[in-house]
Amino acid sequence: MSAWTAIIDDVIDHVNLLKELGERSVELDPALMRASAKPVPAPVSSPAQSSVFQPPSPAAAPASSPATTPEARRAALDETSARIDACDACALRQQRTRSVPGQGNFNSPDVMFIGEAPGYEEDKQGLAFVGAAGQLLTKMIAAMGYTRDDVFIANICKCRPPGNRAPLPEEMQKCLPFLREQIKIIRPKTIVLLGGTAIKALLETQAGVNRIQGQWTQYEGIPVMPTFHPSYLLRFEPAKHDAWRALKLVLAHLGKPVPGTAK
Repeated sequence: MSAWTAIIDDVIDHVNLLKELGERSVELDPALMRASAKPVPAPVSSPAQSSVFQPPSPAAAPASSPATTPEARRAALDETSARIDACDACALRQQRTRSVPGQGNFNSPDVMFIGEAPGYEEDKQGLAFVGAAGQLLTKMIAAMGYTRDDVFIANICKCRPPGNRAPLPEEMQKCLPFLREQIKIIRPKTIVLLGGTAIKALLETQAGVNRIQGQWTQYEGIPVMPTFHPSYLLRFEPAKHDAWRALKLVLAHLGKPVPGTAK
């Protein structure tokens, strides 16, 4: 993914924010416009990058997990959670109240939802997605025909960043090994990435959420559907339509009917 793509995605996000704030026009420096009019060389995509965003094959079986029984998976997850709680690899440990490893169905659930980091309520309770965004996520899960206990919910970072800011790259790199362990243990049938931070961290891409929202990709052989974070949907309701379309694609891939439409 080129640097220009990342810039365009950031511009789209900024324009959406201005729209939310009621702005209807933007002043631009004429010198900047003249500079941008210069021809830009076409980006050269590498084979590794161009192969990332390919539709998954429903027939493709994920690699086997070392923990194959519910008991073994529970024990492995508990061990990972204990190491998450004891981790002091970055400064987030010093300011958190509780670590938030994630929770839900760990026995190869249909869907694993992954966000960016805990917020205020999550930090207090030690549970992922229990604040305002979590309440919306609960409704999204219910609209798919599941309960929170049917799926697994986690974040890229396991400790709350101060002021609910986005995690720093170095903080995500310290926490990502824990999430990768969890995915390997849980072995979900699909993963839904919520928001640009989760997308860029797990997929190791610079593509923004506006660019790849609703498009299948994969991680370690597991089909992945990127979409908007519930906190964004609370601020920008028109995006709920696109997020729901993405979730319906997940249901279709799993062979599940959309609730309310089955005959």
